[in-house]
Amino acid sequence: MGRISKNITRLIISLMFLSILSACATTSNNTATLPGKAIPEQQDRSAINQLGKGDFDRMADVEVRENSESLRLLMLKLYKRNPRELQKSTSDSAEKMVDWVFDGEAQHHYQFEGVNNRLGADAIFLAFKADYTGDRVLAFIIGLQTMLLKAHGGKTDFYLNDNIDPQHMYNLARNIEIAAWKLSNARDETGTLFLLSNEINDKDKNLSFEREFGKMIGRTDLFAIGLAEKSQRLISRVVQSLATAVFLPF
Repeated sequence: MGRISKNITRLIISLMFLSILSACATTSNNTATLPGKAIPEQQDRSAINQLGKGDFDRMADVEVRENSESLRLLMLKLYKRNPRELQKSTSDSAEKMVDWVFDGEAQHHYQFEGVNNRLGADAIFLAFKADYTGDRVLAFIIGLQTMLLKAHGGKTDFYLNDNIDPQHMYNLARNIEIAAWKLSNARDETGTLFLLSNEINDKDKNLSFEREFGKMIGRTDLFAIGLAEKSQRLISRVVQSLATAVFLPF
C-alpha cells in the first residue's frame, strides 16, 4: 500500500506541473500582458537553499507565485476596463500602479488608507459596497492577494519544516470562485456593474477574466488534492450557492 500511495503522490505532482505549465503557455488575443513579465521566471536558487525543500515545497513556491501573477494580470486588466478606478488612486499608468502594489509589499505591507486598511474578505466586500467611493479595483485585488497569502501562512517561500493545510487550499479555491462571481454579477441600485470584466455582445467576446480565474482555481484545487494525498488528510467539501455563498475561513 505504501508503494501505491507514493506512486499516486508522484502522479499528482506530475499532473500539477503539467497543469501549471499548460496554464502559463495559454495566450489569447484579448488578454493583456505585463511588459516583460508575461511568463514569470523562477528566481535563482542556490544549491544549499534547494536542499531544504521537498517536492511539495517547490510546488507551493510555484503555486503561490503563479496565483499572485494571475492577480497581477487581473488588476491590470481591471484598470484597463475601469479607468475611473485608477484615477481614484493615482495619475500614473495602470502598469506603474500594479508594480507598486505587488513589488512594494516591503513598504506598504498591503495596508492602504484608500481601502480603509482592509484585508481579505473585508476588502472584497468593500469593493462592492454601494457607498464606497474609493478604488474598487484596488480593494478587490488587495482582498484576494492578502487572502492568498493568509492561506499560505503569510509565506511565499516554503521549506521542509513548513506545513500547508490542504483544507486552507480548498477553502481558498472556493473563495476565489465566490470573488469571481461577485465581480461578474454585483451591481448597484441602478443595475450597473460595480466593475466591468468579461464582455459578451454582438461585437465583442472577452472571457479572459473568467479564464484567468479558472487557472487560479485549477492550480489551487489540484495543490489541495496533492497535499491531502501526501498527508492522508480528508478535505471537508462545502457546497454553496454562489449567489449566497460566504467566504470560507482559514
